[in-house]
Amino acid sequence: MEGLTNFLHENAIYIVLIITLIIWTGIFLFLLSTDKRLKEIEKELKED
Repeated sequence: MEGLTNFLHENAIYIVLIITLIIWTGIFLFLLSTDKRLKEIEKELKED
């Protein structure tokens, strides 16, 4: 357990960066899917 604690203390900035990158990737993917759905809805409304 001491090895894991040591690893976390020595590499804390990298762990924070990885978590931040995962969060930003999730936001980006969410926005892409929302944009795709909105384009489909707009296309349907223009056809009607």
